[in-house]
Amino acid sequence: MDHILNGDTLTKARELFEHWVRSDVFVWSNLAQLLIIALLFAVARPIAKLIQARLEVVFAREPRRRATSIFLKNIAKLTALTLPATWLFLLWVTLVAYDYYEQPAELLRIAAVLLAVWLAIRLTSTLVRDPGWAKAITVVAWAIAALSIVGLLDDAVAVLDGVALTVGGVRISALLVLNAVLSLAILLWVAVMASRVLERRITQSVQLTPTFQVLLIKLLKVVLVGIAIALALSTVGIDLTAFAVLGGAIGLGIGFGLQKIVSNLIAGVIILLDKSIKPGDVITVGETFGWINSLGARYASVVTRDGTEFLIPNEDLITHQVVNWSYSNDAVRLKIPIGISYKSDPRQAIALCFDAAREESRILKQPAPNVLLKGFGDSSVDIEMRVWIRDPRNGVSNIKSAILLRVWDKFHEHGIEIPYPQRDLHLVPPADIGVRTVVNES
Repeated sequence: MDHILNGDTLTKARELFEHWVRSDVFVWSNLAQLLIIALLFAVARPIAKLIQARLEVVFAREPRRRATSIFLKNIAKLTALTLPATWLFLLWVTLVAYDYYEQPAELLRIAAVLLAVWLAIRLTSTLVRDPGWAKAITVVAWAIAALSIVGLLDDAVAVLDGVALTVGGVRISALLVLNAVLSLAILLWVAVMASRVLERRITQSVQLTPTFQVLLIKLLKVVLVGIAIALALSTVGIDLTAFAVLGGAIGLGIGFGLQKIVSNLIAGVIILLDKSIKPGDVITVGETFGWINSLGARYASVVTRDGTEFLIPNEDLITHQVVNWSYSNDAVRLKIPIGISYKSDPRQAIALCFDAAREESRILKQPAPNVLLKGFGDSSVDIEMRVWIRDPRNGVSNIKSAILLRVWDKFHEHGIEIPYPQRDLHLVPPADIGVRTVVNES
């Protein structure tokens, strides 16, 4: 310890440090690189201001489009990064020039790496909503930057590539797995973002029917995700033909264990193709009455009038009887039975029913309402109102209730009696009964 702290040792260490500073730090090439870095920042500022102002003008012209496009929303958030992005671009151009003339550019390279990492972190925090993924990307970016600055990036890559095992003639290394995971994560994120943008565009198209929109959106999602997985596997050198056996095994497992799931998936495709049911239709399935909120790959979401949401499997919509109130036409006819007393005038009652139907705003004028005398019941004269509506989604029972209330008021106003159930009771008088007294005299 005394040997380390003695004066000669400290003097020698100081001299070595001063020699390193003079020979490696305070040299003209490093000073020139620092000056170039500062000069590029000064040049990047006015260029970034012009680009940012131009982008703001473009987004201000199309506020509705900007509000409805996920892609444009994210781009609008990134306008604040125009200055560091412009600065990084100028640094890269300068590095290319330095490499072309074979000049030392270590400080320029370090500045470019640090600025690129900072931009990557800002982009991640803006575009990636999951905090876990954002934190993981930040750690990986700083680790790569640190290894690149100290010159150990190539050694770290070699170490990861050296940790490997061979399975069936295929060499799988830690570097291969890491590249596959990163490629798959990036490509899946791009696929999800692209599917969201395309979904928004498709749903806004008035030329496409709702059923075809749902089918097209689902096919696009499947295709984009499949392409992302295939590209991720191809980028790491995995032969896709090796998955043929795995695909056969998966198909066999589906055939035995996933019959219901596959049946619902196929039923969903059939429903979308034959257009028998589409979002917005009012249907009745068993005891469930409501309108279709959405069509999924496995089930259909049906919302009832009381706000309850039923998830009905697609197979049930194919195999069971379904009443579609708005399949080919939104107009629906309702039949409302009414009974009046035998003492009342049926012609007057029919006229009052016509008046009640005409006063209800939801009742269509064409086809016109109709009121028929259906028969003579045990306790009443049976009348049936037949009216048409075009909005079954707004309820069927409530319109029947509104019409019956109007009929009630009009019948009471004009003395039309609504009878109670009546029964005639006939009493048969008892037959005469003879009485004989027998006296036993024995």
